[in-house]
Amino acid sequence: MIDIAALPIFTTVIEHGSFSRAAAHLGLSKSAVSKRVTSLEHQLGVKLLHRSTRSLSLTEAGELYYRHAVDAVKSAERAEALATSLQDVPSGILKVSAAWSFGRVYLAKIFPRFLKAYPEIELRVSLSDALVNPISQGLDVALHPGNLLDSNLIARKIVRLKSVLCASPDYLKRAGTPQSAADLLGHNCILSTHSSSSGEWTLIDSSNVTKVKVSGNYQVNNGEALREAIMQGVGIGRLPIYVVGEDIFAGTLKALLPSYDLPYKDLYAVYPHRQYLPLKVRLFIDFLINELSVDQLLWDRWEVTS
Repeated sequence: MIDIAALPIFTTVIEHGSFSRAAAHLGLSKSAVSKRVTSLEHQLGVKLLHRSTRSLSLTEAGELYYRHAVDAVKSAERAEALATSLQDVPSGILKVSAAWSFGRVYLAKIFPRFLKAYPEIELRVSLSDALVNPISQGLDVALHPGNLLDSNLIARKIVRLKSVLCASPDYLKRAGTPQSAADLLGHNCILSTHSSSSGEWTLIDSSNVTKVKVSGNYQVNNGEALREAIMQGVGIGRLPIYVVGEDIFAGTLKALLPSYDLPYKDLYAVYPHRQYLPLKVRLFIDFLINELSVDQLLWDRWEVTS
């Protein structure tokens, strides 16, 4: 394998006409420069330079190699300039994934603002409730709730996601309003199969953690479908506040058991590498933190109005 790093040393020797002047230009010792060129000749199996005490000149093989070496060095310099330019101006393709409901409710509203701020970025978004791995799927950022599944990934907290128990006024009129965690046992509870704890709801008050085995006649793996069933009075459901918050504010849904908290999840921006993080990725994550930290106050507003 040819020592690619020796190419700019070799071309600098030819451009400056001596090992000593090339060494001064490169900030290396004369002996180090001479050894790198000699090593390159050994790797190639040909003599590149005629050396004398007063001058040096290219051999026939050296002439041919020098022309192509100059092109290779220039190509490498252009590639470096293109790569580092992405750190100066936010541009290029940015591939992002997020949960479907969260993307529809919040991200779809703020992504246009991001693109207006950084018009040179081409944003490609995939919305899915399936967990993804940024490395295997070629993503720049995955917005992932909960703990990391792969320790090789880097995560930065974006915002806290809280959940709420809620039902429609119509359902509560028919079935009654639960006043305690135990009252949930007598209600039709709509379950999300996307959650590992769908059949057991955890409620937390100031001093106790209560786990309630709940059941109902409808199970679904999508938050929007679950919300629709709650809206139509099928039963009580557990959903993130960002999904049903506006419905609670409008009075079309009622938040239940406000003296209890439900377990929360933090939303993370997950990405493959920390070193040399592209500017477009860093700006995107900073943008999300700024935008969603403001909305976080709105998500908690149901506690005041319920």
